[in-house]
Amino acid sequence: MTRASMFLLFLLPACALFQRPPRPVHASKEEAAKVEFPLALPEEGRQIIGGATLKAIQLAMDDYLPWDHKTPSSATPLQQCLSRREAYDVVAAPGPQGVVFVSIVPNPDVCDVGGPPLLDVGAIYSIDVTGWRILSVQQ
Repeated sequence: MTRASMFLLFLLPACALFQRPPRPVHASKEEAAKVEFPLALPEEGRQIIGGATLKAIQLAMDDYLPWDHKTPSSATPLQQCLSRREAYDVVAAPGPQGVVFVSIVPNPDVCDVGGPPLLDVGAIYSIDVTGWRILSVQQ
């Protein structure tokens, strides 16, 4: 067996470790045909998020709650709720010299399962938007 063959033999199983994030699910053509787009987006409720801020939020959320996160079957209802990205609110603010601060906190209206308020959940990230890396995390 040649050296190249041996290398490929060991490399191919390792490729299974590098999985790409799943692609979003699209509705059927019939369901999509029912959607009517407005000529302009409504003013009320509209939010404009700059590209750098959006990417900083995505980096922080991908670190805080990775797309391949698996909730254990023994998880409590609160743990199940907190394993969903829509259970969180995000606040982003520019910082000094190419830094964006991103705060990820649970929305108490989404995960209201009764009990004390959630005080030890969430994180604040400092994101370098020039090098696209997480500088630090405060939890």
